Amino acid sequence: MTEPEQSRPPLAVVILAAGKGTRMKSDLHKVLHPIAGRPMIEHLMASAAGLSPERTVVVAGHGREQLEAAMADRATIALQEPQLGTGHAVQQAEETLAGFDGDVLVLYGDVPFVSTRTMRAMIERLHATDEPGAVVLAFEPDDPLQYGRVIAMQGRILKMVEHKDATEEERASRLCNSGLLAARAQDLFALLARVGNDNAQGEYYLPDIVNLAIGDGRTCAVVVTDDPDEVAGINSRAELAAAEARWQEDRRERAMSEGATLVAPETVWFSWDTQIGRDVTIEPNVFFGPDVSVADGVTIRAFCHVEGARLEAGVEIGPYARLRPGSILEEKSKVGNFVEMKKTVLGPGAKANHLTYLGDAEVGAGANVGAGTITCNYDGYFKHKTQIGERAFIGSNSALIAPVRIGADAIVAAGSAVSRDVAAGELRLVRAEQLVKPGWADRFHDAMKKKKKAEKKA
Repeated sequence: MTEPEQSRPPLAVVILAAGKGTRMKSDLHKVLHPIAGRPMIEHLMASAAGLSPERTVVVAGHGREQLEAAMADRATIALQEPQLGTGHAVQQAEETLAGFDGDVLVLYGDVPFVSTRTMRAMIERLHATDEPGAVVLAFEPDDPLQYGRVIAMQGRILKMVEHKDATEEERASRLCNSGLLAARAQDLFALLARVGNDNAQGEYYLPDIVNLAIGDGRTCAVVVTDDPDEVAGINSRAELAAAEARWQEDRRERAMSEGATLVAPETVWFSWDTQIGRDVTIEPNVFFGPDVSVADGVTIRAFCHVEGARLEAGVEIGPYARLRPGSILEEKSKVGNFVEMKKTVLGPGAKANHLTYLGDAEVGAGANVGAGTITCNYDGYFKHKTQIGERAFIGSNSALIAPVRIGADAIVAAGSAVSRDVAAGELRLVRAEQLVKPGWADRFHDAMKKKKKAEKKA
């Protein structure tokens, strides 16, 4: 039995992120490297937020300034300098948590995909009737490698041991320590004060608090995740790529299970917050950046790049369309091949089928924007807006020089450069007068041929 969730004490989350991340070979802090367009530590914090922690502490070392900037006021930064092991790292949160009388969940910034469900299971086990001194999250990988071992029987830990300090018999155990741990704040910091560094690395290990608690006659418990990938750490670019691939595979499966068709799933890349409706068709080689929502019945053809855009029901885009932040395609509108949009609303049923740039614009319902049209929205200093009325027709190869307004049902003739407003129902034709010189081309060709022949003889 466990205590009801609503009666439990407050929770503090401590995220360890003090490692130098040397294997990443990057000036960017390791835990700020993105997966699906989101820093890995943000994935972890989002899962922890499901438990409504009262306090969040990030233990930093190298790159502290980057973490402070990234966390803003969402977490307190505690400094670990020098880095003397995981136990020493957690100790650096003690001052920040002074006076805190609740549970502490210790997580790792480079282990980003621990689920809220697993975190909750650890806290629930901490409040079981046997009142364990600590709860450890363990996993059973196919190859235990160099992981520390959890020696347990029927969910109760007998001993924790680092791989370097383990006997051959202990190494034969496949139950491995993920590093994640939950304990009451009072127990956690009292036990940490007793941890020594008499081990192969000369460091203060967090798992040693479990052995100390067991030595005191306390029960310590293990929770085993059924998904080893959930606790996979990321220490190199290759591991980052592998984590991205796993995340993308899971997201593609979810999209299809929720009613979307992915013609070539392995070529579609989602962002962490992409929203996809039902009966959506996504052709090969489509990339979604952050902040994209796709309503029901949308068709996204091959080789499209979509970021910061909203696609309403029945929209069609591509192939080779690029939608940049602020793009809104309203119901049944359409953009075709090599069309780029930025901060533009395309009204219901409006179309821009070929080779067009629409920036800082509003396009009314049913309007048709011809091939090669551009909105000239930037004068070198400021951005300006173009407004195209309902059912307006913009002829091919037109330049709309903002700020400019095209009225409803107006027609802009092909090849026009429009710099003044066009009234509703008006035809605007802006072209230079055609100059005709009969026979000029023939005379030009004859002269050039003679000149070329003379050069060859010379």
